[in-house]
Amino acid sequence: MPESIYGYAGRVLRVHLTDEKISEASLDGATLRKWVGGVGFGAKYLYDEVPPGTQWNDPANRFIVATGPLAGTRVHGSGTICINTKGCLTNGAASSQANGFMGAFMKSSGYDAIIFQGIARRWVYLYLHDGAAELRDARHLLGKDTWETENAIKGELGYTEKAMSVFCIGPAGENQVKVAGIFGDKDHVAGHNGMGAVMGAKKLKAFCAARGRAAPVAAAPDRVSAAARAIWEAIQNDPPGKRTLDWGTGGTYQVGEERVAMGTLPVRNYLTNLYSEARLMTAQYVREHWSAKPNPCWACPSHHCHLVTFTDGPYRGLTVEEPEYEMFAAWGPLVGNTDPAEALFLSHLLTLLGLEGNEAGFLVSMVIELYEKGILTLKDTEGLDLRWGNTAAIRALLERIARREGDFAGILAEGTMRAATVLGPEAQNCGIYTLKGHSPRGHDHRAVWGEMFDTSTSDVGTCESRYFGPADPDSHAPGNRFSPEDVSTHVAKAKGRRQFEDTLGTCTFCTRVPLRLLLEAFNAVTGWDFTPAEAQQVGFRTANLMRAFNLRHGVSIETEQPSPRWASTPVDGPAKGISIAPHWEGMLDNYYKLMGWDRKTGKPFPETLKSLELDHVIDHLWR
Repeated sequence: MPESIYGYAGRVLRVHLTDEKISEASLDGATLRKWVGGVGFGAKYLYDEVPPGTQWNDPANRFIVATGPLAGTRVHGSGTICINTKGCLTNGAASSQANGFMGAFMKSSGYDAIIFQGIARRWVYLYLHDGAAELRDARHLLGKDTWETENAIKGELGYTEKAMSVFCIGPAGENQVKVAGIFGDKDHVAGHNGMGAVMGAKKLKAFCAARGRAAPVAAAPDRVSAAARAIWEAIQNDPPGKRTLDWGTGGTYQVGEERVAMGTLPVRNYLTNLYSEARLMTAQYVREHWSAKPNPCWACPSHHCHLVTFTDGPYRGLTVEEPEYEMFAAWGPLVGNTDPAEALFLSHLLTLLGLEGNEAGFLVSMVIELYEKGILTLKDTEGLDLRWGNTAAIRALLERIARREGDFAGILAEGTMRAATVLGPEAQNCGIYTLKGHSPRGHDHRAVWGEMFDTSTSDVGTCESRYFGPADPDSHAPGNRFSPEDVSTHVAKAKGRRQFEDTLGTCTFCTRVPLRLLLEAFNAVTGWDFTPAEAQQVGFRTANLMRAFNLRHGVSIETEQPSPRWASTPVDGPAKGISIAPHWEGMLDNYYKLMGWDRKTGKPFPETLKSLELDHVIDHLWR
């Protein structure tokens, strides 16, 4: 096997939805080394093939599913995919990772990436198996939730639970709700910037891959095994990393209490930082009180993912996926709920409906605050008593949003920022979102400045830069979380590291190790000799191309701002009286300077682009 395709299948699948034709193209070594995979492929194909003026629901938009060179290998958590498209919340680039099995099964089916284009005349799903691909009729799947869809596809194709990976949309995606995500292997999600709505616009209900016979060929298999063991040992020896492997992001009682102590838990739409029930919203509480069964991803020995069966209460006998931290946060403190069973049920409902939980959580918490203040009435909410913690009303609202049932749900289906614009000035003042159009992940970022700044300046519709792993001499470590200079410097300098990780086809929780350790596995698989500098160059190249894509598509740097409530000053808790707002413009100054971008326009300078081998972009931006 030629050195240039070690670790790769070497093929890209192109699915022409409009005429239901499928074609293939080979990947050459130079392209692979320049872009690696994952978000790198996404940036390249988006920029090359989606011209300015294309809307998110146009046939010309691309929907790209990509793996990376480590997908399907012995490196733990290597079943990850990266999905890239033009998103509907920012009208710019969108990129999101999803774990599970799809990355490994795509690779073993013979493909490194899939590019969907056009709009199907009928609802379809894509079926990959044994080096072949076919489009199948999906009209009988319409209206089914995500779990029903997955089970139906596996049943009709004759596959057992772990022999096939299915990623699909639920009712929310079918109805092009801008809060819709893409769900696979039951509860893994690529959810940011309305990706599920893009699938819905293309009439693509699902894509699935059977576990194939082909296995990725590594240049040095013994080195890969040794590197995988070294990575695992490093994570085990890092206390935060070990805790995540044992308990997932939901964490332990200690983690819940730490979040309150740091002021990072989002409570009642940021009206307070006080929440005495935080220890109930943890994986530790769930596993102690109900029946929990490990449900790991591809090649992952961690105790992160679990299926939970209720053994008491109103949901007795129901099996759900254990929520990640962000879903505990969204359906616990953020909406004023203190019952962990209700948090689990609402998180599960989001999955079935196909709604992305972070955006949905901030959307619902905004509406509840407006209702509590009397700005919205029972007439406005069409009969829903949307008080803090009223989970029955919240459940009904989510059902309506996913199906766009009623005028009120139709407004909310457009996402937090657009809904706030329609609902009026009070909503605009209390909604939590970037002015680009999307809501952040589930923290109180007034105590996590790095993530607020990263999300607001990101060009992919979610976090793009922050590195949470152990100290690494080859990557920039975060400093003081309330230092404008430290925060903006970290967001700039860590971007290359984080984006490189997202090219690999691995779960970030399994690769939070010093970059040299990760590169030992990468080089053993590919046969290359990447240095930390070259790896980060790939990440910076990807980030700069995403920036150029957004600028050409009209995403203004004037929108790199948090909404008023998001950037407000906490009135209680550990971060009381501390505000990022006075420092924002200075942080942008520092960030743009470090990125090599023009402060007035946001454009990467020609010399920046040239240094990243993006010479062709110079003409597009500067001439």
